[in-house]
Amino acid sequence: MELLQKQTQQLDQRQIQRLEVLQMSTTELWDYLQELAQENPVVDLNDAAPAEPDREDERLQHLRWLADNDRQNRYYQGLWEYEDDPIARIGVSGGLEETLPQFAARQLDRLRLDGDTARTVKFLASCLDGDGYLRTPLDELAGDSGIPLPLLERGAAVLRTLEPAGVGAENLSQCLALQLERAGVDGPALAIVRDHLEALARCRFRCIADKLGVTVDEVVAARKAIRELDPRPGAVFEQPGQTAYVYPDIFVEEQDGHFVAKARAGERPAFQINGYYRELLANSGQPEVKEYLRKKVQAAQDVLGAIGQRRDTLLRCAQAIVERQEEFFRVGEQALRPLRMADVADEVGIHESTVSRAVREKYLQCQRGVYPLGWFFSRGGAGGDMGGAAAKAALKRLIDGEDKAHPLSDQKLCEALAAGGCPISRRTVAKYRDELNIPGASGRKARN
Repeated sequence: MELLQKQTQQLDQRQIQRLEVLQMSTTELWDYLQELAQENPVVDLNDAAPAEPDREDERLQHLRWLADNDRQNRYYQGLWEYEDDPIARIGVSGGLEETLPQFAARQLDRLRLDGDTARTVKFLASCLDGDGYLRTPLDELAGDSGIPLPLLERGAAVLRTLEPAGVGAENLSQCLALQLERAGVDGPALAIVRDHLEALARCRFRCIADKLGVTVDEVVAARKAIRELDPRPGAVFEQPGQTAYVYPDIFVEEQDGHFVAKARAGERPAFQINGYYRELLANSGQPEVKEYLRKKVQAAQDVLGAIGQRRDTLLRCAQAIVERQEEFFRVGEQALRPLRMADVADEVGIHESTVSRAVREKYLQCQRGVYPLGWFFSRGGAGGDMGGAAAKAALKRLIDGEDKAHPLSDQKLCEALAAGGCPISRRTVAKYRDELNIPGASGRKARN
C-alpha cells in the first residue's frame, strides 16, 4: 500500500511538472532549463556549451547555478522601505535611474577622501562592467591612465566598501567574499567562496568538508548562505530593454494543396545528460554517489519527457487549428471561422484546459505573418481580446451574405453567431460592428 502511495505521488508530481512545462512560452522554457542546469550537474544545455569548452568555460558553466538568482537584490528590496536609502530610488518609476558609476560617485560625498583618491575611485567606477566587476588588472589601468598603481590599489579598496556589496571585485570568488565579509559571515562559507567554488558547484560536499575540517552539514549550510548572495551586484542598475522578441513555435507550410503545422526544428531549447555522470552512475562503487546521481538523472529525464510531451501536444493542437482555419491561410482574415478550445480538445482527445495551456504564449508563423495561437479562437482563447478576430470575421461574413433589403439586426446577428459556434453578446456585436466601420441595420438597408 505504501509503495502504491509513493508511486501515485511520483506520478502526480511528474504530471504537475508536465503541465507546468506545457504552458511555458519558449522564453520561459529556456529560462527554466538554464535554472535546471544550474541546479542539476548532470544537465548539459546543448545551446549553452561550446563544442570544445576549455577548463575555465567548464568551470563557469558549472557555476551558473550561482548566477542570475538576484537574491541579493530581493534582500535590498526589503530595505528599500526607507526613504533615505538611495538605492530605493534606482530603476523605479519616478526614480533616479542612475548608472552604477554615478551611484558610486554619489556615495563618496559621505567619505572624507583626499581629492586624488576620490577622483581615482570615480575613474575605477567608470571601468566597472555591467555586472559590477573591475575585470581589467590594475597594472594595465595604471599603464593606460597614468595613475600610479598604489593610488589605484587604494582607490579599488575604497570602491569595494561601497554599495552594492561585492562591487569592484576582480572575479566571482572575490565578489562573493566581499558580500560575506560585509555581512560579518565567517567560517566555511567564506573559505569555500575563496578556494572551493568549483568543488561546491560539483556538489563535492564530502571533499570540501575533509579539506576544511568541518562536517558535511556545515558545508550544506554554507552552500545555502552562498546561494543567497548576488553574483552580479551591478545588474540592479541595468535598464530594462523595451524590445520584445517573439519566437514562433509552429511553422505552417502548404503541402499537396493542404496546410500542415510543423514544430520548430533545431532551435528549440534542449539539453542532454552529461556523459561523465552517466558513466559515473554506471561504474561508481559508492552507494551514496550512485543514489545521488540516480535522482539527478531521473529528474533530468523527467524534464526531457515533459519537453517531449509539450512539443507533441502543441503540435497536435496547432494542426487541429490549422485544419479548422485552413481558409484563413489561403485567403486571409475574412475567412477566419469561429473556433472554440473545446472543439480542438475534442479533436485532439485532451481536456480543454490542456489546450489552453498548450497555446498560452505560443506563436505560429505562416506566409501571412506571425500570430498567437490564441488568436485563432473566437472565445476563451489564450490570446485574450485577440480571440475577437474570429468573431469579427464571422460577423463580417454574415453581414456580407445578408439580404440587403432586410438586413440583420444586432440581435439577429448575435443569434446567428451563437448558432455558428461563436457565442457573443449583442453589445459585443455592436462593438465589433463599429470597429469594422459597418453601420447598423438601418444604415445597411438597400434603398430603392
